[in-house]
Amino acid sequence: MDDNKININKKYIPLDKSWIIRMGVLDIVNGYNDIQTFLSKQENLGDDLLALKKVAEEWKSRTIIDVGESGTLYRFLKFASRKLGLNKRFITQGTLTKRDINDDPKIINLTQTKLLKLDQGTSQWASAAVLLGDNERIENAPFKLKLTYEVIDHWKAQRKRNLSWEPHYDETILSQMETYLKILNKEEVKFVPKQAEDFCFAYILAT
Repeated sequence: MDDNKININKKYIPLDKSWIIRMGVLDIVNGYNDIQTFLSKQENLGDDLLALKKVAEEWKSRTIIDVGESGTLYRFLKFASRKLGLNKRFITQGTLTKRDINDDPKIINLTQTKLLKLDQGTSQWASAAVLLGDNERIENAPFKLKLTYEVIDHWKAQRKRNLSWEPHYDETILSQMETYLKILNKEEVKFVPKQAEDFCFAYILAT
């Protein structure tokens, strides 16, 4: 454990929406209501998690699903609908309506490696395949696909024990906040960028 780690109250850190969306999709397609219960107790949800909350409430009863502006939710649920033969239709909002997103239903049969080449290299289609039961594990997988592997392992382990999944908070923001506080305290800083969202922060620190 890092002895220099700064303790920050988690109420100041937003939920890790990537983790929560993946858990939510797993709950939705497997018939669990935990995501609805969890999100109903949260305050100040961002747009993507608000969209997830609405989808979780309407998935069973509606054929037309509004995913808001969340490309992640759209790809995951579109893949799920086709894989499960549910014939859901999706409403998109904002900039998502203008994005060029693959609409070929045959992609549900592609390997994760091939899915990673779609839509300018997003890992969302490959993650969708994993959430829908693909057991392949790619070595040196992109950050968000690796996260999906972790989500699956955690979700299955919890369900095996008849427990719900545990929420995660945004580790990227937490790490950046810890680094910023160390700077304010005039402590030695060694910030290691882990994903694209770290670029601006790392660039400022010239790491």
